[in-house]
Amino acid sequence: MSDYLSEISAFVSRSQFHDLPSEVIERAGEVMADSLASIAAGAQEEEVKAFTKRVVAPGGKQVATLIGAGIQTEPLKAALINGTAGTFLELDEGNQFARGHPGIHVIPAALAVAEEMNLSGREVLTAVVLGYEIAARIGIASKIRMSMHPHGTWGTVGAAVAVGKLMGYEEGTMREIINVSSSLGLATSRRTMLEGGLVRNVYAGVSGYMGILAHELVQSGFTGEADGLQTVFGAVVSDTFVPDEMIKDLGNRFEIARNYFKRHACCRYNHATLDALGEIIAKAPGGTIKPDEVAKVEVETYSLAAQLSDPNPQNTLAGKFSIPFAVATYIVNGSTGVESFRPQAIQNPAIRKLAQRVTVTEDPKLTAMMPDHRPSKVKVMLTDGRALEAQTLTNKGDSEDPYGPEELRDKYYELAERVWKRDTAEAIYADALNLEKVDNINTMTSRMRR
Repeated sequence: MSDYLSEISAFVSRSQFHDLPSEVIERAGEVMADSLASIAAGAQEEEVKAFTKRVVAPGGKQVATLIGAGIQTEPLKAALINGTAGTFLELDEGNQFARGHPGIHVIPAALAVAEEMNLSGREVLTAVVLGYEIAARIGIASKIRMSMHPHGTWGTVGAAVAVGKLMGYEEGTMREIINVSSSLGLATSRRTMLEGGLVRNVYAGVSGYMGILAHELVQSGFTGEADGLQTVFGAVVSDTFVPDEMIKDLGNRFEIARNYFKRHACCRYNHATLDALGEIIAKAPGGTIKPDEVAKVEVETYSLAAQLSDPNPQNTLAGKFSIPFAVATYIVNGSTGVESFRPQAIQNPAIRKLAQRVTVTEDPKLTAMMPDHRPSKVKVMLTDGRALEAQTLTNKGDSEDPYGPEELRDKYYELAERVWKRDTAEAIYADALNLEKVDNINTMTSRMRR
């Protein structure tokens, strides 16, 4: 057994709430609130409603809340559906260093198990922070193949770690659940997001499901290989895995404190371009640019973002992964919120026509600035001959340029009030931000069922 695996297993099993720095606890509360709102709003999408109706049959175990649906089901199904709902609007938080979204993989599984066990907010926060930590560090230690989507891969291990922590696993059992869960990830495809394949939205939900399943397997006597992380993330889904990254500054640097939040309701690779476009629009006369004033828009950006170049997305998910569409809908609607990526926006002739005048190319110099920066250059050429330009190095909301508390609160209520009345949304928000003071997690989740 490699030393790094023993070290991370011991770290997770011995770490307690009082070991977490205050800034980590505060950020974990913000991640919890942000995730709850994203899940609740995503649960209102027709596909999620239909999926829930088909999967959740009347009767059976009813102990874990389906956020945004107002009902309960068994933990496995709650983790699956909540994780799926949380990715639908493309507004869940993420971690640029891990190149993925740890929170939406970990939180649904942790909440579902904690509800069944009547655990405290402190226990949930601790498990979420540690599950997030291990998931993110796998993302940092490896580099998932470019043909794969990161959802549904290392997040499965993070979910399993969170569940194991809630169950009180000692070092040996924690190591076992890590090894078992390492083999339970998905063979995901990046093409799903580019083509609008909605199956992509279930990847995170499957991770939560598998995280709980890993616990059931371990308790039933199932075992994994000696070092599943090394094999899966060093040879199967990635060619490189650097174990030292798993333990670098372990216990001193917490990945959840280096996360990012999203305000644009689309793929993060769009965000630098949209931030730059926002600067251009803000400086334009009257703070607007009319679609018929635009001759063309030229976008130069880094490699991953340059892949999002389809000007003809066929559904909402594809629209969220299209820079031409995102640029066009921003100019036409004056917003990059949820409504700007609805089916009616996808079919809007004015938006579709403008998207044809947006070009996206890779600038190798901008690609070389990754992962520390996510740069983009935007030039809007107007029909009167003027050229409006702006450039960004990082996305608004990243750890280098974070959103303030008011901006995060505004986002929460924009999403939460689609589902809950204001007083209910306020109570859930207060619980999430002060989860360490909640004696039983059901105090918070029961509010979601009223």
